[in-house]
Amino acid sequence: MVKRIGVLTSGGDAPGMNAAIRAVTRVATNIGLEVYGIYDGYRGMVDGKIKQLTRESVSDILDRGGTILGSARLPEFKDIEVRKKAIEQLDKFGIEAVVVIGGDGSYRGALALTDMGVNCIGLPGTIDNDIASTDETIGFSTALNTVVDAMDKLRDTSSSHHRCSVVEVMGNRCGDLALFSGLSSGAEIVITSETGFDESEVLDRLREFDVVKKKNHALVIISEKITDVEIFARKVSQFTGFSGRATILGHVQRGGSPTPGDRVLASRMGEKAVDLLMQGVGGQCVGIQRGEIVGVPIEEALNMPSKSRKDLQNLFDRLV
Repeated sequence: MVKRIGVLTSGGDAPGMNAAIRAVTRVATNIGLEVYGIYDGYRGMVDGKIKQLTRESVSDILDRGGTILGSARLPEFKDIEVRKKAIEQLDKFGIEAVVVIGGDGSYRGALALTDMGVNCIGLPGTIDNDIASTDETIGFSTALNTVVDAMDKLRDTSSSHHRCSVVEVMGNRCGDLALFSGLSSGAEIVITSETGFDESEVLDRLREFDVVKKKNHALVIISEKITDVEIFARKVSQFTGFSGRATILGHVQRGGSPTPGDRVLASRMGEKAVDLLMQGVGGQCVGIQRGEIVGVPIEEALNMPSKSRKDLQNLFDRLV
């Protein structure tokens, strides 16, 4: 029977991570387990930055963005000798199992530790919504709200100056932030890795919005790392009737108090993680599928194809 568990956050921070930490701690301590916070992700595990958490430790964090445990990337964790050092630190504190909150890279570390005898459960903490085994990740709802709020404000000023706002959002490998915010804000064009980017075609469409549809503004949302939005905005000014302006939202998308949806999702997932560990399960990740909180083998989750958004893309195209 597991008596001590650890919890860590790894990779990029996401709103709702604190809610997950709180849920893991409260659920576990309420059934008599001891919970230890592992600070700065896997790097902190290797360095022994570990401290016991209590109910009081996680009070008043439900509404806080970021992560009270901190986060760091450690590519060297792929090395088995580095993982052995991490397990030595866990043994010093008597930690028998770990809840890992993060993205697919964090999942790989959790699976590797499980294979070495330390049961780990992964929770999907990432604003990109790029974990295929869950309908939604912790942090996506909040990031989407942040993006849409920015879009609404940009539309106000764009419509006053016959302007085309070219907005870069996060999510290079998964276009959900771009597509969902495009649908929510009434954007004219959404560009993701799934749609591809044909510069001439996009400029042609913008000219059509200007000349044929007589629109006094346009909003183009583009996922990061697809093109240089500053250069593209200048081309919009040069080759269309709109005045092009680029906006890179950047890390503001990671911040902010989590939405009620993210708080509830993180709490439900944290509870499930503790329940799985108490059943002696390791090497699984928690997800929400059709409203139900489920456990999925990490190896299976990592090999799942990306979520198809053809229905939403078709809807977007019909609404423009």
